[in-house]
Amino acid sequence: MATVVNMPRLSDTMEEGVVAKWLKSVGDKIEEGDILAEIETDKATMEFESFHEGTLLHIGVQEGETSPVDTLLAIIGEEGEDISALLDGDKSSEETSENSEETSSKENEDEKSSDEDEKSETAEIPEGVQVITMPRLSDTMTDGTVASWLKKKGDAVEEGDILAEIETDKATMEFESFYEGTLLYIGTQEGETAPVDSLLAIIGPEGTDVSAIVENGGSTGKSTSSEKKSEKKSDTKPEKKEEKSEKKTEEKKSSNTTNNNNGGRIFASPLAKKIASDKDINLADVTGSGENGRIIKKDVENYTPSATISIETPTPASSAAVPSFSVSGEEKSEEVKNSQMRKAIAKSLGNSKFTAPDFSLNIEVDMDNAMASRKTINAIPDTKVSFNDMVVKACAMALQKHPQVNTSWKDDVTVYHNHIHVGVAVAVDEGLLVPVIKHTNQMSLTQIGATVRDLAGKARHKKITPAEMQGSTFTVSNLGMFGIDNFTSIINQPNSAILSVGAIVEKPVVKNGQIVVGNTMKLTLTCDHRTVDGAVGAQFLQTLKTFIENPVTMLA
Repeated sequence: MATVVNMPRLSDTMEEGVVAKWLKSVGDKIEEGDILAEIETDKATMEFESFHEGTLLHIGVQEGETSPVDTLLAIIGEEGEDISALLDGDKSSEETSENSEETSSKENEDEKSSDEDEKSETAEIPEGVQVITMPRLSDTMTDGTVASWLKKKGDAVEEGDILAEIETDKATMEFESFYEGTLLYIGTQEGETAPVDSLLAIIGPEGTDVSAIVENGGSTGKSTSSEKKSEKKSDTKPEKKEEKSEKKTEEKKSSNTTNNNNGGRIFASPLAKKIASDKDINLADVTGSGENGRIIKKDVENYTPSATISIETPTPASSAAVPSFSVSGEEKSEEVKNSQMRKAIAKSLGNSKFTAPDFSLNIEVDMDNAMASRKTINAIPDTKVSFNDMVVKACAMALQKHPQVNTSWKDDVTVYHNHIHVGVAVAVDEGLLVPVIKHTNQMSLTQIGATVRDLAGKARHKKITPAEMQGSTFTVSNLGMFGIDNFTSIINQPNSAILSVGAIVEKPVVKNGQIVVGNTMKLTLTCDHRTVDGAVGAQFLQTLKTFIENPVTMLA
């Protein structure tokens, strides 16, 4: 089914864009992450990548042409697909909007003329002041959470400085300033969530009064006469408000310690700082488990203040000191705001569980040959292959033999994917991400291992891009490293199946009529019954078992 790609909003103030250059032509094949075009905004020329795959069927804005945000830029779909309805619909919507604008302008003409005398003098944004709104940092972003501010009110800001870290539904991204001046106002505090295009901050010359802009939520429209009437009030009340806000800020800073007892800097994630502030925990007392000793969310949540211990001085009649322990505690519960990532996970898995009629199949695999093969491969210098890499490779090869599993369900069609992109579930501090290994069936075991380690590292450090997490046709989830023998995963839609991988267990097994010690691993395949029948799933598992039990067959 064809997908309409609209002119993106690539900056917070962008209203229209100019296509500087198309890097793809009509008829070209498009993969997720391919750069479609270079688009000139009101601030810079930026590359615009595709979040979809297929064939470029139509280009709506030619090179050098200007188009408003959210208007038709291109159409991507299946080769030869009929898109006339989409083109006609776009034209009719444009005509309808033009007609409605003309009608509304005529109806409001009298009202505007009658109000001209009363609103002839309106408040304008002071010279040099720039209103910054919550940016749209991904194609599906509707609101964002400020993870941390890297500048505070009153700081000097240069063009290109990082203002804040903003958490979207896909990743935490740095947001840089396109202006220079002084940070006059912060509209969304750390940990708060705000819709896209809402007031985020105001930058301008030091000492500029922006109270009128703040009262209007970032827009202007109050008459100058009303400003003059409230001039006396604005001279006194804002000062009191600023004093109160400064006091609150100082209190927060003092409770959220950023220096240890020796005066050294404490490295902690923004979320860890917020939780520590809410719980009145001194970060200097918390031990970090993150990279380079960085304090993360779980360190603060698991922190327990040490019990008060008082040791009495022994009396002359006693030869041994008897310590006296005094332990105090309290029952306490608190609400922690759900992150954008956690909301996205809940929505995606909820939709999958309640819409897909799923079923699960279990199988046990002999891992003796796989263990011997891995030992031989890893004996080669600079080579490292994990059991998970072997499972991913085996899945890719099994999907080639069973294309019914490599599908996606749509209401009117079943999509058979000719490419094989295997997603690998990775646990991060705040949830679960699924980096995607593109064209897995064409990669060797060592290439798969290197790619998985690279993407997993990016995911854990929040450096992974949306393009690296999209487009999977099958998913592997492995909890074997946590000692889990057997479990069932929820399908990562629009995939038709997901494989759950358990731990390798040493146990008695029967071989050639004899009970011997063997190593086995349990696999669970969860399938969407709309696309994968029981027999198809069982045949897929049998093929997968053959590849894993005989790794040499994956090299044929």
